[in-house]
Amino acid sequence: MSNDVLNNIIKDIETRIDSVDITPEIENVGEVFYLWDWVAKVSWLKNVAYNEVVEFESWGTWVALNLEEHFVWVVVLNWFNAIKEWEKVKATWKILEVPVWDALIWRVVDSLGNPIDWLGELKTTTFYPVERVASWVMSRKHVHESMETGLKAVDSLVPIGRWQRELIIWDRQTGKTQVAIDTILNQKWLWMICVYVAIWQKEWKISRIVEELRKRWAMDYTIIVAAWASSPASMQYLAPYSGCAMAEYFMLNWKHALIVYDDLSKQANAYREMSLLLRRPPGREAYPWDVFYLHSRLLERAAKLNDSLWAWSLTALPIIETQAWDVSAYIPTNVISITDWQIFLESDLFNAGQKPAINVWLSVSRVWWDAQIKAMKKVAWTLKLDLAQYRELAAFSQFASDLDDSTRKQLERGKRMMELLKQWVYSPIPAAKQVCAIYAGANWFLDEIEVSKISKFEGDLYAALDDEKTILESIIKDKVLSEEKEAKLKEVLSKIVELNK
Repeated sequence: MSNDVLNNIIKDIETRIDSVDITPEIENVGEVFYLWDWVAKVSWLKNVAYNEVVEFESWGTWVALNLEEHFVWVVVLNWFNAIKEWEKVKATWKILEVPVWDALIWRVVDSLGNPIDWLGELKTTTFYPVERVASWVMSRKHVHESMETGLKAVDSLVPIGRWQRELIIWDRQTGKTQVAIDTILNQKWLWMICVYVAIWQKEWKISRIVEELRKRWAMDYTIIVAAWASSPASMQYLAPYSGCAMAEYFMLNWKHALIVYDDLSKQANAYREMSLLLRRPPGREAYPWDVFYLHSRLLERAAKLNDSLWAWSLTALPIIETQAWDVSAYIPTNVISITDWQIFLESDLFNAGQKPAINVWLSVSRVWWDAQIKAMKKVAWTLKLDLAQYRELAAFSQFASDLDDSTRKQLERGKRMMELLKQWVYSPIPAAKQVCAIYAGANWFLDEIEVSKISKFEGDLYAALDDEKTILESIIKDKVLSEEKEAKLKEVLSKIVELNK
């Protein structure tokens, strides 16, 4: 073989060697050396971020929550039973995300966005991180739009504005969930996407809610995020953040959104369980020190974007369950301090048949004047004070044998207004009809009608308003009750009063 041929072979070999990538691929890999109750301790993982997803050989999904010098504590989200000690763990460099898009509407999903309604898999390639910094203050707008719930007692006494965080609070079995579901039903014609997050609820209860929403075609604009009572604490902790990410997607993509957290006291309990398993030091009532931040970073994501960002909004309705009327407990006081106002429900009113059982005296609205349409302001601006005075007089009259005429008239009027504010479940009422009904009570049209006939009077009024459409159309269009329409309304009310005497 000649030297030239040999040199060419050597050059060819050198070229091939130079073109081969012999740089080793560096992987961030660790091992499980502690495993217990949906929590694992992993060694040798470096440069792991908080809330980063880590992968296991057994296909489990875990999230890093405790970052320490020599090891990382991770929380299991699924496939816990398949994971073994000394199993290899690999960092993914990805923050936990959930699927978002219009495909989620009408679906029931778990905290990871996986469908659990047996309607097939979700087809979406769009994902949002479950943890996201709240919208910047300068990108927000003040409250100036009403978020109508369809509940007379709420829209007239404690109105909700778009992007506000309205707390619904009291003991179990007082109708908290029903207030939220009726609010979702009322958004059918108001072009608002709804996300209902169920935390630690029984499967039959969520199934019943889904069925009621489907019957009334409310699932056409609703997503259900469910963390069953049988789900691990990690999934219950994650559910509100996943639901919030889905709702934020619609807010940032030209739609108004409403999210219901039912309920955050159960999420706090799940977070307490996780924190104790992660060996975090307990504080008051055994909750970790950052439990306030748990809810504040979630609820602050509700926002009303300014005009340069197309003015879309995300409204939050968190629910808190108290124990034996203890509003001063740790979690209730925390969430009360974060939210903008509160709707207090009352067991005694609920048991007496007053539904929704809203305590007028304790319920507070901080931006009441900005969250109501002008027509409702005109007819309901003294209603809360009148009902509070009625309640005091009713308590006093139990011990009085003789009452003067003015006190007796005020008591009778209060009874009729309380009866007027009652409402059947799953039957939201449009704001225009609410204005006309409350106008009748505030202007003494009910004084001559027996309390037992108030419900019939209300039904006759709505039927008459459907025939006389100009009154409702005027309120819907202009948001005010003009003098001309007020005169027509008086005529309609007078006729109905005569029929129901």
